Amino acid sequence: MSIILKEAPAVSSSKVAEKAVFPVLFALSISHLLNDTLQSLIPSIYPLVKSSLGISFTQVGLITFTFQLVASLLQPVVGMYTDRNPKPYSLAIGMGFSLTGLVLLSQAGSFSTVLLSVALIGMGSAVFHPEASRLARMASGGRHGMAQSLFQVGGNAGSALGPLLAALIIVPYGQFHIIWFSLAALLAIIILSKLGGWYRNNLYRLKKKPAGSNREQELAILSPKKVAFSLFILMVLIFSKYFYMTSMHSYFTFYLINKFGVSVQSSQLYLFMFLFAVAAGTFIGGPVGDRIGRKYVIWISILGAAPFTLLLPYANLFWTGVLSMCIGVIISSAFSAILVYAQELVPGKVGMISGLFFGFAFGMAGIGSAVLGALADHTSIQYVFTLCSFLPLLGLVTGFLPNIEKKES
Repeated sequence: MSIILKEAPAVSSSKVAEKAVFPVLFALSISHLLNDTLQSLIPSIYPLVKSSLGISFTQVGLITFTFQLVASLLQPVVGMYTDRNPKPYSLAIGMGFSLTGLVLLSQAGSFSTVLLSVALIGMGSAVFHPEASRLARMASGGRHGMAQSLFQVGGNAGSALGPLLAALIIVPYGQFHIIWFSLAALLAIIILSKLGGWYRNNLYRLKKKPAGSNREQELAILSPKKVAFSLFILMVLIFSKYFYMTSMHSYFTFYLINKFGVSVQSSQLYLFMFLFAVAAGTFIGGPVGDRIGRKYVIWISILGAAPFTLLLPYANLFWTGVLSMCIGVIISSAFSAILVYAQELVPGKVGMISGLFFGFAFGMAGIGSAVLGALADHTSIQYVFTLCSFLPLLGLVTGFLPNIEKKES
């Protein structure tokens, strides 16, 4: 990590800022992996706490809702504030909130304590995502899709590792063993502290390009109403993706247990396979978007998942596993493309846009979890998956997005 701590040289040419700083991007990706591994422990322990605390599906949904609501409300606020007042060491401080929540979760013996602990983890996430996304853009060297995908793939890999580690450590040995994951939080704090030093020394990369650049002239053609409408379309796509994704994150294990009678540990392994596929798809989406255009990636990612989601409720166990992995690879490439597309729609507001979209994604996931949990209580978990299978058809609204980007050669 010593590479990223070197003092930035004086800015005498634009060449310094034109090259991607891969040590920073890899360190960010590792930090994202550690952060999202901790977050993914929350849904991974649902079968345990549902049994030990005697809670309903509705209360399971409220746990996710609390975590996601805190994260979704705070992220745009953090992003807007740090656009004006960059805080290089805020990433490490945010991880401190997650560490506190994790320790509390390992000791939680009541539903209210679980809610408090996940709220603290949500606060840590609210600080981490918009600032880390800004840092990824700073270190991208202009390859924004690649940088966001590399950053996102770490998070998706962490989301995949969480259920696997939960199946190996928490399910067999109990809730208290969550405390071992505090070591991952401490490692993340160390890495993020070092990244804070690079961030502080490279604040010049946040400076806007000179007015009158080709990109700004192209975007000036779009009226404020057109920009707002485009952002609304992107929000609809986020709604489609994250409502479906939360059905998988929060309830896929229950679906497998209910429909096929698999064990809790086996259901966690199926969830791991789905989330591993999500990580693979995320890695593919950004660089492809840089080359063929992000609008095309959004088309393929959301609408392209529809045939597989529509088949899933009618498949046997083997094909459920196969289809879930296909869905994971396809649908996961959308977020990096959507985020970079939005950042290009509103130049100079990286933190605000990152916070807004991460926050909205978290909010949709939280609301989706609560709504789907209540729906499962009143109908069945299989009905929930049948209903959610139609969500990717909303990808059709991608056709309303303007073509604003140029493909990279």
